[in-house]
Amino acid sequence: MGGYLKRLASSLGAYQVANIVGKLFGIVLIPVYTGRIDPGGYGIAETLMTFVILVSIVVRLGIIEAFLRFHYSDADPDRRAALARRAVGFLLLTTTAACTVLIIPADPLARLITSVPAAGPYRVAVLGIWAFTNLELGQALLRVDERLRAYATVTLVNVVGTIAASVLLVLVLHRGYEGLLLGNYGISTLVLLGLWWSERGRLWPRRPVPGVESLRTLFRFGLPTVPAEASVYALSVVDRQYLVHQQGIAAAGRYAIAVKVAGAIVFVVTAFQYAWPPLAYSVADDGDAARLYGLVATYYVLVTGTIVCGLTLEARYIIAFLAPHPGYLAAYTAVPWLSLGWALYGLWVIFLVIAGRAQVTRRNALAAAAGVLVNLGLLVVLVPVLGIAGAGIALCGAYLAMLAVMYALLRRVFPVAFEWRRLAQSVLVCSALAVAGSLTLPATGPAGLLLRAVAFVLILPVLALSRFFTPVELAGGRRLLARLRR
Repeated sequence: MGGYLKRLASSLGAYQVANIVGKLFGIVLIPVYTGRIDPGGYGIAETLMTFVILVSIVVRLGIIEAFLRFHYSDADPDRRAALARRAVGFLLLTTTAACTVLIIPADPLARLITSVPAAGPYRVAVLGIWAFTNLELGQALLRVDERLRAYATVTLVNVVGTIAASVLLVLVLHRGYEGLLLGNYGISTLVLLGLWWSERGRLWPRRPVPGVESLRTLFRFGLPTVPAEASVYALSVVDRQYLVHQQGIAAAGRYAIAVKVAGAIVFVVTAFQYAWPPLAYSVADDGDAARLYGLVATYYVLVTGTIVCGLTLEARYIIAFLAPHPGYLAAYTAVPWLSLGWALYGLWVIFLVIAGRAQVTRRNALAAAAGVLVNLGLLVVLVPVLGIAGAGIALCGAYLAMLAVMYALLRRVFPVAFEWRRLAQSVLVCSALAVAGSLTLPATGPAGLLLRAVAFVLILPVLALSRFFTPVELAGGRRLLARLRR
């Protein structure tokens, strides 16, 4: 079990490198961008970026998920290479066809999505669909081989190039929010072409290899994941669309800034989303897998719960520092809920792997549909009263509904040894400190900042006093501290 956790930690490290760099630069540049782009323009850019990801999930038709699953079904390198060629070639055809169709009605679709004329930025977003989708599969080629250094290099080049191009376009060339889109998807296109070239030995067409999964087999596994995954990501689209049309594009801009601040959770969840499936599927024994999945869920809740608590306590200070423009200040109200929502999404990823291992992916759609319905209902009820905070609460409610339905559907198919006591301890301690600190401690001034930081630091000691950690974990922690002191 320890070996699997070390592999997961190593993978998380590689997948976090680019995320950490991107989030750090993203945070540093928030004051720069918000000083030159008003909340409305920022809202347009972020709304189009969510549109890109949603369409990407649909047009790939589950082929990436199927590739990840069936790569491990045969150890023969020729068959694995043939599977990669089949997946890459198919995805190239589908994305090119879909983007050709989407680019034609640019004016009406841009107005529908953003509520304002934005045909030019919309066309850049369509390029983003093509580049983002194909790059996801290109990176998956590196992930299944656990080529962590290569993966980190590709993602770092993408992140650093995007940042440089965006700064040039926004600050020097004054392209505003359109510059953010151009910098993002233009560089991704170049990185994709470079990755294809570096993998040309694997991807260059060859004679057919017998025994490779057919497209029909890939679709049988992958297609049922599309409604569920699209429904899940639709949660990030529906709330922005509802805000755009119910409270205006500026509200969507403030919501987008809150999402950026919640990035401390997002980069952990994204890294986990990439690192977890290859490791989880590689565990051959079902008993070992059930124990590992439960243990990973415990650690995941501990880490993300701690981060959510910290963001909740310091949200107002973070927003005031990063986005001093008065139009963005109210974004702090949504930060706690968006952070919690993203943390819950990581638990959803664990259940997706359970369904994939049991090969019952059709059940995912039922849970996702329940989440969408709950999200829509809560948006209608809460947003008119609470604004962007209501949208964040609706997101949390949706994920909780999805997790409850998914657990009910899978607990008999593949029982996982969840550590319920320790899960409850993490949730109770983190939420108690976050709520108590938010309600009782000062919300302005240096004293409030310091006292809230103290409340955050208390999380691990309180958990230790409540006997959350096992003797083996405590001994491992002491050994780690001893090494750090040398």
